[in-house]
Amino acid sequence: MNKILVSLLLIFLTGFFTNIQAQNNPDKPVKIYVLKIFDEIGPSSWRTTKNGLKEARELNADIVLVHLNTYGGLVDAADSIRTALLNFPKPVWVFIDNNAASAGALISIACDSIYMRKGANIGAATVVTEKQEAAPDKYQSYMRSMMRSTAQAQGRDPQIAEAMVDPDVYIEGIVDSGKVLTFTTEEAILHGYCDGRAESIEEVIAANGIDNYEIIQQELTWLDRLINFLINPMVSGILIMLIIGGIYFEMQSPGIGFALLVAILAALLYFAPLYLEGLAQNWEIILFIIGIGLLAVEIFVIPGFGVAGVSGIVLIISGLTLSLVNNSGLAMPDGNYLPLAKSFAMVTISILLSFIASFYLTTKLVKVKVSGSTLALSDEMKSLDGYSASESSYKELIGKTGVASTILRPAGKIQIDNDLYDATAQIGYIEQGEKVKVVAYENMQLIVRKV
Repeated sequence: MNKILVSLLLIFLTGFFTNIQAQNNPDKPVKIYVLKIFDEIGPSSWRTTKNGLKEARELNADIVLVHLNTYGGLVDAADSIRTALLNFPKPVWVFIDNNAASAGALISIACDSIYMRKGANIGAATVVTEKQEAAPDKYQSYMRSMMRSTAQAQGRDPQIAEAMVDPDVYIEGIVDSGKVLTFTTEEAILHGYCDGRAESIEEVIAANGIDNYEIIQQELTWLDRLINFLINPMVSGILIMLIIGGIYFEMQSPGIGFALLVAILAALLYFAPLYLEGLAQNWEIILFIIGIGLLAVEIFVIPGFGVAGVSGIVLIISGLTLSLVNNSGLAMPDGNYLPLAKSFAMVTISILLSFIASFYLTTKLVKVKVSGSTLALSDEMKSLDGYSASESSYKELIGKTGVASTILRPAGKIQIDNDLYDATAQIGYIEQGEKVKVVAYENMQLIVRKV
């Protein structure tokens, strides 16, 4: 009861001093900056919030009003948003336009005043996995702690905030054990988690007795929307797949081709927005570039696969992973390594999926099949099907030996008796200068293998 009274007193004082300011400056409208969060809580919503609060400071806004409607999202992004709202020097109100679930509940509790539309909800902040199952208790413990501390900072009942995460919390007359707490608008008002019902931003303002005001809506530029799109975790994962897939396909054929251009473009789209946001540092991008270089050296210069190749893979994964998080060197400033672990998982899964997809496409486009642990050509062009060689001289080369004039990855050129021919390696790669033997002639190309 005492905590509820303290909460009501704080709300009264906030409104009182806001009204005093308006009365002292009757001709000066109260500047109300409206920050809209209607998407899933993630890197893009955190970026929008950060830039919005920065703009509100620059405009010297008197109040920030968060227009919220979300089912939740990522815990690390929600934590960043709630910390920024708690530390904002001016009053922060939130208008819940239907939903403030999960991460949205945490963000709402961080605001000084909460207003909800009729039929709205707040709560259900249990941390879940991608399969929509409850995450292990160490994640729930972290979320419970954030909810409690946020509620305490704003003079709200911390036990109620914890009950929105933990189904084991029992509060007489509010929630039974075994159920995660979610408040309706009326219930939130009754228990001090909503300061009033409103159907619009204008009604929120009117409820605080402000008549002379100026609403400033956050405006997103096309560049903002593009960056928000590119830093979405799903888009970042697709870009990683294109980077790795492009490099893989480029290594299958000699020369610079379309696959390499796709990889370069994907890398630019991946790193550029992260660099502009201050996440990707110069040294992290350099790690990635060095990793690509080491991998190329391992494939094209050093036979086999050893230290250079392994080091290259480690550096590539490190560069991609560290660029996604707000780290200080190899450490996280707040000691929370959960974002780093999530980034590492996303990068490794994306790379694995890229290799699987590239391998599958290779079997379709290059016409190869799996033979034991190696790759071998699969299509046969039989005379019964209407195929015939246009030059019988090529068939006469079957059984002859020559030298690889270029690297066969698997396609390239070979030299036989001072003449150059297009050829394809039947199994694996063949390095330049290695002796080869013609074993077949298909698709206007000689099929060779190492002698």
